[in-house]
Amino acid sequence: MPKNISDRLARLRFPLILLAIFSLLAAIWAGWIRIGWPWPPGQPLLIALHGPLMVSGFLGTLISLERAVALLPRVKERPGASAAFMAAPALSGLGSLLLILGAPGWLPLALIAAGSLLLLAMMILVVRLHTALYTIVMAIGAGCWLAGNLLWLGGWPVYRVVPLWTAFLVLTIAGERLELGRILRLSRLKTRLFAALVGLLLLGLVGSLVNFDLGARLTGLGFLGLAVWLLWNDIARKTIRQLGLPQFIAACLLSGFAWLGVGGVLYMVYGGVAAGLYYDAALHAIFLGFVMAMIFAHAPIVFPAVLGRPIRYSPFSYVYLALLDLSLLMRLMGDLQADFTLRRWGGLLNGIAILLFLGSTAVSLLRKPPAGSE
Repeated sequence: MPKNISDRLARLRFPLILLAIFSLLAAIWAGWIRIGWPWPPGQPLLIALHGPLMVSGFLGTLISLERAVALLPRVKERPGASAAFMAAPALSGLGSLLLILGAPGWLPLALIAAGSLLLLAMMILVVRLHTALYTIVMAIGAGCWLAGNLLWLGGWPVYRVVPLWTAFLVLTIAGERLELGRILRLSRLKTRLFAALVGLLLLGLVGSLVNFDLGARLTGLGFLGLAVWLLWNDIARKTIRQLGLPQFIAACLLSGFAWLGVGGVLYMVYGGVAAGLYYDAALHAIFLGFVMAMIFAHAPIVFPAVLGRPIRYSPFSYVYLALLDLSLLMRLMGDLQADFTLRRWGGLLNGIAILLFLGSTAVSLLRKPPAGSE
């Protein structure tokens, strides 16, 4: 019976993926309206939900689901633990869905916070199963998501908790890259430098809760330091010389690391801004340039692991990667030069690049594998 329960829970990964994608689509629509396209906004609060839907509805749900699916085989004989793990993406996805539907009050935020609490519990278990710097860093990232969600639930404005949400994604990805870095047998000095940069980032986050401007600048320095570390030490520097899928993944990674550095510099220069063009530039350099590039890179690995279906690589993948980079450059130029037309078109093309990625991935997942490939 426990095994049957675990298998039934595992089947939830398909509707949960769809729920995450629905949040992503709603976030893209809200972002287009927010940047100035005169389209129907749906429910009135949708425009303000662009960031939370992207972070919690899409990325938080997706990361929680990936962790839950990876841990399910470890707890097949413990149906309670299996249910708790799958509840993490379900709660964040449901809370985000309620936000999209316009549910008022604290309930959607509480559901998202509960989902992030369960993700942290999963990551603590991962640390207990395998204590290493990279698992600790990913657990700290989950803690940042929970801290940001609790502050948001407590009434803090979104711009004050955004650094914590950003750190959740940066530390999760950096921890994963450090794990793969074991192949390169990184020196103790490089590993200690990575840990020091994470410490600097955390110092900035804590400081931002007291002095938002100074803390944001320190956080930006931490982002920049991690970007340089990843550019110098990640295995992508070697795999970029290969062909096919490994080269595409490396191209995504290296471009993403560069955008993380750009975001870090913008945080350092402009500090704790609450809104406006500089705020837009700093956030989207990281959320689009870094995080979405990481999703492009990891999708051929993560989606087959979560959904149990292969993804076939196509050179078309470079189209949406190039469009993402070009459109983000347009957007940031528009932000920094107060050119609202360039900014608006850059934002439109940002969303189209993501939609091309989703469409290409869906076609690959639905396409029947060639005979003899299984």
